[in-house]
Amino acid sequence: MAKNNEVQPDASQRAADKADSGRKESSAKKPGLMERISSFKEFVILARNELRKVSWPTLKETRKTSLVVLGFVAVMAILLGLVDLILSGIVRFILY
Repeated sequence: MAKNNEVQPDASQRAADKADSGRKESSAKKPGLMERISSFKEFVILARNELRKVSWPTLKETRKTSLVVLGFVAVMAILLGLVDLILSGIVRFILY
């Protein structure tokens, strides 16, 4: 509640104030080309440093993991195919 008989702005006034503040922020000057290039360089350097910290898998580990994923996909495809075949048979039985 307002203390000391202060008048609080209504919702339309608050919305207008927010819109005005948004226009002020958007009219801020954009960074120049050199600033953008230097920030991109900094990003590339930082990304490269982070990628050096990554523990990359060996070729053997990658092959093994890939085979496990392909096997799982094959098993799931067969199971979902069977479920689809069974459910379509049930629907066909009900409708015909």
